[in-house]
Amino acid sequence: MMSSGGSYRLVTAPVRGGDLTAGIWNEGGGEPVLAFHGVTASHVSWLAVARALAPRTVIAPDLRGRGHSRELPAPFGMAQHAEDALALLDRHGIETVDVVGHSMGGFVAMRFAAKFPERVRSVTLVDGGIPLPLPAGVPIAELMRQALGPALARLEMTYPTRESYREFWRAHPAFANDWSPEVEEYVDYDLVGAEPELRASASGVAVLADAVEQGIGTIAEQPWTGLAAPTVFLRAPRGMMDGPEGLYAPGYVADWAALHPALTVIDVPEVNHYTIVMSPRGTDVVVAAIRNQRS
Repeated sequence: MMSSGGSYRLVTAPVRGGDLTAGIWNEGGGEPVLAFHGVTASHVSWLAVARALAPRTVIAPDLRGRGHSRELPAPFGMAQHAEDALALLDRHGIETVDVVGHSMGGFVAMRFAAKFPERVRSVTLVDGGIPLPLPAGVPIAELMRQALGPALARLEMTYPTRESYREFWRAHPAFANDWSPEVEEYVDYDLVGAEPELRASASGVAVLADAVEQGIGTIAEQPWTGLAAPTVFLRAPRGMMDGPEGLYAPGYVADWAALHPALTVIDVPEVNHYTIVMSPRGTDVVVAAIRNQRS
């Protein structure tokens, strides 16, 4: 699996409660990139980006509660994910990194940069990491439960065969026009268990625990008070179900950037929240942004 476009292997690091699993591409290639995935995803969501960044090293953890790190226990949350990532870097002798995070991974990236600024050269946020605006009067836990409804339902389902899980994702609006070998590898990696009761690997408990830290009025705002590393935000104009409204309204992002002059905002045309990292249109922009941070 995942052999083209440079070397790849799974690695581990001891962390609180067990071993964290990560994928590492192009090991020893220099100028390492630390990549954090989204709330129900795994490190394999970075496959296309990692291949395109070769020969640079890309190391991407399965965050606790997901992928091969699914058995790691609470506590969850951005601070714990950042601590896990530091242990991963130390275990594999990686000192400084360019950090990239997609969706919830953007919040982890910001927390990592705030806690360990001496280890971070730059931050690239991919449709995540800016605190989300929240309607008044709705508890954030309930709001996130509603927003993540389809994803949480997927985590509760069982699938009789690997092909049935692929069919589920092929029918997903986000991938209707963007199915690829990389997406299929991502989908295949996500499954755990045995036929006829295969399941997605992410823990619903971990997903909800992490989701409540992503809005205005939560700890998501804290890393922005002392923004130090050069930071780029890439915005997807379409949403998680490929709807015409993205996760972030352009006006909201513009207002946020006005408050944080060190932030650069780039709109990525013709992508949704998934395909911004899992289609050539999105991957090309993400890779260019990471490389440009070094120029």
